[in-house]
Amino acid sequence: MKTWNNRPREVRTLFNPAFCGLILARGIEGYAEVSGRAMPFSLSLLILPLCLHERTRNQIKEGSRSYFAKILQDHPEIRVDLARRTKGLFPFAMEAFSYLADRDVLAVDPQGCLSVQDGKVRRTITGTQDSRDCQMAARSLGKKFSQIGDRATIYTTLGIRP
Repeated sequence: MKTWNNRPREVRTLFNPAFCGLILARGIEGYAEVSGRAMPFSLSLLILPLCLHERTRNQIKEGSRSYFAKILQDHPEIRVDLARRTKGLFPFAMEAFSYLADRDVLAVDPQGCLSVQDGKVRRTITGTQDSRDCQMAARSLGKKFSQIGDRATIYTTLGIRP
């Protein structure tokens, strides 16, 4: 990973740890809202690649009232390059997790599952339209993941080996 100042401006803007951390926190909150449990770490790694990719994010938003399997059935192109995007965004996710941990936003349970500490993330979704769209898609995605409940099923449905 390049030092912060040696990264292109676009990378610093889109993948800055605070923004990516907010997206991750929204997904983790959505998961907990429906399931009442913390989100498995392995599922949290899917939030950024699915929510930062504009076309995929829009498909998740459009299908906000649909089951995740139905969204994937209607839009099989979501699976295209998802494994590559997930691997490519892994370093940025780790930076975001470090940022959240440094600010005591995340709690990790003994099983390695993640939850957001109460009062650490503003409830209101604000920002530019793209930022709000990313946050809403992440929250919706977290809820959909919790409805499925099984990590292996989610990864297999997406065409990724856990």
